[in-house]
Amino acid sequence: MDASPGLLWQYVFSPANLVGLTAFLLVFYVLQQYQSHHRYANIPPGPKPWPIVGNFGGFLVPSFILKRFTKTREEFAKTVSNPLSPQAGLIEMSKLYGNIFSIFVGPQLMVVLTGYDAVRDAMLNYPEVFSDRPHIPLVTIITKRKGIVFAPYGPLWRTNRKFCHSSLRSFGFGKLSLEPCISEGLTMIKTELRDLIENTGPSGMDLTPLISNAVSNVISSLTLGQRFHHQDQEFRTMLDLMAHGLEISVNTSILLINVFPWLYYLPWGVFKELRRAEVDITAFLKKIIARHRATLDPDNPRDFIDMYLVEMLAKQKSSEECLFSEDDLFYIIGDLFIAGTDTTTNSVLWSILYMALHPDVQERVQREIDGVVGSERVPSLTDKGSLPFTEATIMEVQRMTVVVPLSIPHMASETTEFRGYTIPKGTVIIPNLWSVHRDPTVWENPDDFNPSRFLDEQGKLLRKDCFIPFGIGRRVCMGEQLAKMEMFLMFTSLMQAFTFRLPEGKSAPSMHGRFGLTLAPCPFTVCVKAR
Repeated sequence: MDASPGLLWQYVFSPANLVGLTAFLLVFYVLQQYQSHHRYANIPPGPKPWPIVGNFGGFLVPSFILKRFTKTREEFAKTVSNPLSPQAGLIEMSKLYGNIFSIFVGPQLMVVLTGYDAVRDAMLNYPEVFSDRPHIPLVTIITKRKGIVFAPYGPLWRTNRKFCHSSLRSFGFGKLSLEPCISEGLTMIKTELRDLIENTGPSGMDLTPLISNAVSNVISSLTLGQRFHHQDQEFRTMLDLMAHGLEISVNTSILLINVFPWLYYLPWGVFKELRRAEVDITAFLKKIIARHRATLDPDNPRDFIDMYLVEMLAKQKSSEECLFSEDDLFYIIGDLFIAGTDTTTNSVLWSILYMALHPDVQERVQREIDGVVGSERVPSLTDKGSLPFTEATIMEVQRMTVVVPLSIPHMASETTEFRGYTIPKGTVIIPNLWSVHRDPTVWENPDDFNPSRFLDEQGKLLRKDCFIPFGIGRRVCMGEQLAKMEMFLMFTSLMQAFTFRLPEGKSAPSMHGRFGLTLAPCPFTVCVKAR
């Protein structure tokens, strides 16, 4: 006679079975810890990890779970709040464990490099070992490890990066010929700002949409062959989705995906938001690629997409191995958009915020621009050498607000010895670029905003090896030259035409910023006055 379901469950969950299961799990855990200890002998020092979640237990537990198990609102607020930004928190940890230390996220070993010497040594002297990208579940789910930014180090990555460089340069990437494209967006910003000034009250205005649209249209012209009006709803939605996706990708709940990948597919909350953003961005970009394919003229490529499709078709027709595909093209375009939009947008916004907070610096920049450029023409890249204080101010903003503060994670492709420690194969390497630019051994009073640190006694610009906001080594930001061009032209044009200040009686936003894959300023408004 068959046992009833009730009796079956009573047997399964009997005290004896539960004790046995608990004992088995305990033994399994102890053996796992022993194996991990043996495997990770001589790794850099660091805090003792929690079981399962590693060193970030408190950060990885979602707020709704913490709220369930905290007794009071005050206790909950204290539990989830962290006054330090992650990059600054890692600097504090380095004071305990040294400039090279270990942390765990789940079972994954990470080694954090702090300060210029450690970062430079690893990235320049061990390029073949530390140039790979880690298999991070969240990143792998979204990017499939394709494209350029998150692709593993190897022949495909080298081929795609080299092709991107050569193709984009043919359309003006990093050249003076790109200046009119950037200036077109600046004209739009200035016209729009002058119209908004009359209708803006004392609370000021948020410049993010205007700046984001102008910056993104530069990379759009290069890659997609078209510009979008800032009121184009589809384009505006895509930019918002990219920015939102980058921000929530480091949400504490989202980070749990790296420990439990199945969480990505949950149909609610930030998990649903992230998937929705991915679906909508994919649809937007694939529609544009399909349009290019349908109208392609191999003899007259219009933009990067055309160049890639022409190269792909040529390789497919020949007998040589083809490393190009439309799937790779999609992820490369996504990388170029994110790298070419979010970082520069945030840099420009940070510069405006710092000028509003430091009116004396803003006034000195404006005096220099007035003396060299005047008011009858717009600033040009050819003016760069004649505007040392302006250039120093831009560099100081970038030093204070490294927009990719923890770089993009690297990975050790093989076990190696580094500065007396063993770095096992598969270890995630975190170059803390924020620490490089706040390193008191190379920067005097590193927490003070002081553009003059980049000038010599004669007022000429100083180039410092330890100034590496775009990274260093083989994975250095591919868009560095474009970002420098955009930043200079946008900053000088805005300083020439307008003065920015914080609204009366309104306190400055937190200068810790909003930590995502990039470091964005906290939401702020400014009052704008035409000069």
